[in-house]
Amino acid sequence: MPSLPLLFHSSSAQTIAWRDGSPVSVRAFLADVTRVAKALPEGGHVFNMCTDRYRFAVGLCATLVAGKISLLPSAHTPEAVRQLASFAPDTFCLHDSAHCSVELPRFCFPSESGEVDAPARVQAGADAHADAHADIAVPRIDAGQVMAYLFTSGSTGVPVPHGKKWGDLVKCLRTSAARLGLNGLGACTLVGTVPPQHMYGFENTVLLALIGGFAFSNGQPFYPGDIAAELAAVPQPRVLVTSPVHLRALMMSGQALPPVSLMVSATAPLAADLARTAEARLDAPLLEIYGSTESGQIATRRTAQRADWQLYPDIRLETRRQANAGHAADAPSDKTDEPDDATVWVSGGHIEVPVPMGDALELLDAGHFLLHGRKGDLINIAGKRTSLGYLNHQLNEISGVVDGVFFMPDEPASADATTRRGEHVTRLLAFVVAPDLAAADLQRALRERIDAAFMPRPLFFVDALPRNATGKLPRDVLTALVEQHTRAALTAATRSDANAPASPIAARAACSTIERTVAPSTTRPATRPLTFTIPADHAALPGHFPGQPIVPGVVLLDHAISAIGAALNRSLDACRLSSAKFPSPAEAGAPLDLMFETTASGAIRFTVSAGQRAVASGVLAAPEPVAEAVS
Repeated sequence: MPSLPLLFHSSSAQTIAWRDGSPVSVRAFLADVTRVAKALPEGGHVFNMCTDRYRFAVGLCATLVAGKISLLPSAHTPEAVRQLASFAPDTFCLHDSAHCSVELPRFCFPSESGEVDAPARVQAGADAHADAHADIAVPRIDAGQVMAYLFTSGSTGVPVPHGKKWGDLVKCLRTSAARLGLNGLGACTLVGTVPPQHMYGFENTVLLALIGGFAFSNGQPFYPGDIAAELAAVPQPRVLVTSPVHLRALMMSGQALPPVSLMVSATAPLAADLARTAEARLDAPLLEIYGSTESGQIATRRTAQRADWQLYPDIRLETRRQANAGHAADAPSDKTDEPDDATVWVSGGHIEVPVPMGDALELLDAGHFLLHGRKGDLINIAGKRTSLGYLNHQLNEISGVVDGVFFMPDEPASADATTRRGEHVTRLLAFVVAPDLAAADLQRALRERIDAAFMPRPLFFVDALPRNATGKLPRDVLTALVEQHTRAALTAATRSDANAPASPIAARAACSTIERTVAPSTTRPATRPLTFTIPADHAALPGHFPGQPIVPGVVLLDHAISAIGAALNRSLDACRLSSAKFPSPAEAGAPLDLMFETTASGAIRFTVSAGQRAVASGVLAAPEPVAEAVS
């Protein structure tokens, strides 16, 4: 088996990373890799939890050089860690946190002075000093060596490992660099808003730099202001590697950004309107990547210009019918009358063994396809088919919707009389973040976009969706959110009905009724605009911060709540502030716009803005909160 270099940079003096705005040369990076590889403890598998992207990359390369394998699970929950230990009992955790509590043998990333035992600390410090001024030969790695196992959740809930060999990763990322047009940009720097432990971030913020000969930034900015600062800390040309949820927040914020040469998006389908807005705002192309943990990336598209995807060279797709559908499992087919009976398999290029795709793909020709969402997202209601992906797209395209998701709960384990009469107890529902939209207006807009059979019942208004670091909403998280709101609705009903049903099945039926009774027949009150200003000589400003004063959040909340109370002509003392966010700073002396509405439950949602930029938002809960559900 041939060997391939660990890095593909042309010179040891070339910049491979930027750490908090300071360049790191290939020479220094290799010195760190060598030092950490020598310090790693026994154990053949490494759970790399480093949050600093530079330390993650050094740890990743040190693990490979030391002949160990990195483990990158999709979640870092205690259960996921226990499953890692079961998969590889010799696993230890490499971390860079002062408070790591992972239930595995732990090894803290050594600083430049060597945070290991005393003898090793002295030697590591001496090695780092010597290596910083001397060239180190780039290690060569056997192309067949497994660099990492990435995990996906299996049908039983047990994570399924997918080994990634160094040679296959090199082939994939070299193809990706060419497809993205990075080879023509020169010494570009990758700035990522997604974590390096996820397949997308792993490939496109770390491996792409190592294999393409580029640089990467060590931070993982989340808020729009942080993204702008991270971009400004590195030179041009810059490449922003992000996700739809981060990109949407960035566009809505109105945050000014340094010039970028390219934007890259993945982890969820990107809306064409959002892609066009981003391209116009940043005056740069936006390319969307398609792939999976099992296959790696296999296609791209410029979403602002076209809907179909273009496969990477040498990648092939074919449709295979399931064996139980009356056809041989391996028999390829160009089309099928029942999409549920067929699976699209991908092969060729960097993919050693054909891999089944979990998405519903429509093959257009040998090099192009359309994506219709996850096969598991396909739903059939009253004989009509659609996908949750399509519904989510339509919901998020509505003006005023900040974020939203449809959800189809699992079928109940047993049936009651209602089910036997032909009515489905399980109903399609949705959660939406839309602080400035009345429920009736949102429902009206949805009816114009989707079939009535797919209207969500209920439609829950929430302050934010519990997305993870890559912008995804795991099903178990959504299931818990549904249970939380269902319990709240049931509690509200029992307050007004002393004879509330006790059985779980009856409780479901009760909640179905609650969804119709909680929401009043009238629409929610329209948003009321108000304006106020925090004076420049306000007593709270000194110390926040010298030379560049900003208004403390508590002062914004105080003025907002007082203004709302005055507008409603009633005291809000009995209300509870259930949530508050401060997406960007507010300056003293600038006019601030306050918009608010009273929900069906009696809660008050409000947003404070400075021009087009939101500076604060929150929810005042009624003295006796009632879950807000609209049917």
